Amino acid sequence: MADFTFNIALGRVAELYWRVKNSDPANSALLVVALAATGVETDAVLRDKDTLADVVAGTTNEATNVGYARKVLAAADLAAYAPDDVNDRTDLDIPDQTWTAVQTSPGAWAKLLICYRPATGSADNAVIPLTAHDFPEVPSGSDIVAQINAAGFYRASPPA
Repeated sequence: MADFTFNIALGRVAELYWRVKNSDPANSALLVVALAATGVETDAVLRDKDTLADVVAGTTNEATNVGYARKVLAAADLAAYAPDDVNDRTDLDIPDQTWTAVQTSPGAWAKLLICYRPATGSADNAVIPLTAHDFPEVPSGSDIVAQINAAGFYRASPPA
C-alpha cells in the first residue's frame, strides 16, 4: 500500500484545489474521508474508482467509529495557491485534521482520502476522489490527529 492519486484526478488535483480556494463554485470544498481497514481493496483497484460512491461500493467502507465524521475544508481552510517557481512545482497542503474521542468500534482505519465536492449536499456519486494516503490507525477512544504529509498532500511537477 502507498499514497496515490486516483486516475480520475490525474492532472486535475491542483485545478480542483484552486477552485475550492477561490470559491468557484461558491460552495465547493475538499473532503477528508477515512476508510475502514476491514475489507479495504488494493490500491490498484481503488485508483480506478471515479467517485466516492464507487470507492465505497465494493468491499471498501468508510469508517463509522463514533467520533469520526468527514472533514469539510472550504476556501478559508486552505493555504494560498502559489506555484514554487524556483523549484518548478506546486505543493498543496491542508491543515492537520483532528477527530475527537474516536471510539474503538467497529475497528481500525486504513486510509485517508482527499476528495473534491462540487457543492454543499452533493451526493457521493458527484464527489471526485483526488488522493489516497495510507493512515493505519487503531482508534482507542482518544483523539486522532492526521498530518497528511509535512510537505503537503499533493505535489504537481513537470514530467522528469
